[in-house]
Amino acid sequence: SKAALSNLVHNWARQSRERRFRVNVLSPGPTRTPGLLGAAGPEADRFAEAVVPLGRLADAEEIAEAALFLASDASSFVTGAELFADGGYTRA
Repeated sequence: SKAALSNLVHNWARQSRERRFRVNVLSPGPTRTPGLLGAAGPEADRFAEAVVPLGRLADAEEIAEAALFLASDASSFVTGAELFADGGYTRA
């Protein structure tokens, strides 16, 4: 499903020229939320320490900042992109 979403974003970006809108996708990593901590408890922190290159869970505010960047004029020349806000988990 992740590959399908990525392909969809790329295709929409190609087709968005006439209407002048941008299409991007934000891929967050493990994030410190009540739901995750309720489900995984302290194991969530141990998981992050072991496998996330930055060694910790993201704070929800960090993911929000990445989303705000994509929504802002600061990313006005960004389209068809996938922004990984995952502490290096996906690519490392």
